[in-house]
Amino acid sequence: MRSRREELGLSQEKVGVQIGIDESSSRARISRYELGTHEPPVETARLIAKALGVPLAYLYCDEEDVAMLLKELATQSVSQRRALVSQWLQGLR
Repeated sequence: MRSRREELGLSQEKVGVQIGIDESSSRARISRYELGTHEPPVETARLIAKALGVPLAYLYCDEEDVAMLLKELATQSVSQRRALVSQWLQGLR
């Protein structure tokens, strides 16, 4: 989450305010989510994912390469994404 936020040049406060957190506590709450001190409710995580332009699953990836793959797949049209996934799965067989 932090790397994507920084990639977009957004502050913790800006992301928090974008998703409806009060400005006075937005930086602290986003910081806690990024550090893993607190886990956001799923609906809050959806809002964060939308603000960061990534699929929800991206926020839950433990592996950076899988997160990057999810982010890139999300930029494709549904038909392109299906074709890419199909090709990838065939290559594994």
